[in-house]
Amino acid sequence: MILRATGPRRRSRLSAAVAAAAAGVLFLSGCGGDGQTQSSGSGKNYVEGKGAVDKVAPEERRPAPELSGETVDSGHLSTADYRGDVLVVNVWGSWCPPCRAEMPHLVKVAEETEDQGVRFVGINTRDLDRVPAQRFEKEYEVPYPSLYDPSGKLLLRFPKGSLNPQAIPSTIFIDRDGRIAARALKPLGEEELRSLLDPLIKEK
Repeated sequence: MILRATGPRRRSRLSAAVAAAAAGVLFLSGCGGDGQTQSSGSGKNYVEGKGAVDKVAPEERRPAPELSGETVDSGHLSTADYRGDVLVVNVWGSWCPPCRAEMPHLVKVAEETEDQGVRFVGINTRDLDRVPAQRFEKEYEVPYPSLYDPSGKLLLRFPKGSLNPQAIPSTIFIDRDGRIAARALKPLGEEELRSLLDPLIKEK
């Protein structure tokens, strides 16, 4: 006879499995050769992409998942509210040096493209406490919200085989129809951000 765990014990096991799978997502590129594992100042490991930028033709794009939950500042956000806009989703951690390097560029482009129908959203991951993430946002004067995703569960919502985030930082570009149009597995500068955004802004 097979006994199945029920109640809190089973839920606990499922939560642990989800968290382990989420960690696997973040380390996928390191295992697969698309990125290299680095050590952060906090002693944690993270996957830094090797500069891969991928684009998808409009007819081949796949729908982006709806991402929702609490933000770093304890508010609530759903990407479904941004349908009809070009959406940039940036995965970051306060402990991640490349995230710090690219944040001024993200902030500048976010502010300068808002009037063109571009919205930015962050996903803060592997910050087990909100305080460092909140300090990060204050230090860089980040004008847009970030979902708080310490275990990486939100990253699992991206379809398998799609342009999903596989490194920290990763940036996903979503067109006005809610489809994944491009992905960068690297920190981005202002020029690169604009080169990826401009074609999507022009699409009708």
